[in-house]
Amino acid sequence: MFTCKSLQLGAQAIKGLSKASRILKSTSPALITPRKSYVQNLRLPGREPFSTTATGNAEAGNEEKQKITVTFVDKDGEEKQIKVPIGMSMLEAAHQNGIELEGACEGSLACSTCHVIVMDVEHYNKLEDPTDEENDMLDLAFGLTETSRLGCQVIARPELDGLRLALPAATRNFAVDGYKPKPH
Repeated sequence: MFTCKSLQLGAQAIKGLSKASRILKSTSPALITPRKSYVQNLRLPGREPFSTTATGNAEAGNEEKQKITVTFVDKDGEEKQIKVPIGMSMLEAAHQNGIELEGACEGSLACSTCHVIVMDVEHYNKLEDPTDEENDMLDLAFGLTETSRLGCQVIARPELDGLRLALPAATRNFAVDGYKPKPH
């Protein structure tokens, strides 16, 4: 809803600027800035501008291909090291690599079954602070610790290279024992 309101306000601002530009054009041509610059400078809070046209920016391509190393430690202490693309959640990465991290709500922040424990405090401190919604779900998690997070909310970033995540011994899921949802 916030994004829709922001877009509506942005559209109204552009209409207003267009009208102001016409008024200025009729009074003082020296004060006119092309309309295109108003659109280029329009920024929505928390949103980066984007384009649907391809760019020749090789740096953006490198970021998409860049991966970090993440180690998952299961309840038996067995470790599995995987490469995770920048921008992917740890829940998605676990599912793609056969790691038993449940994720019953499929990453919609409606359960705590993708609960992971960040094993290194330095890496934990590099994560963005959990939202109130994530904290509410973590309160329901089995084996909660000071460095617990939801795997769907931990997103791979370059500074998280070497991240180690422990999987708790159990989850709290209302499904029948032994049921394991399949990732889509």
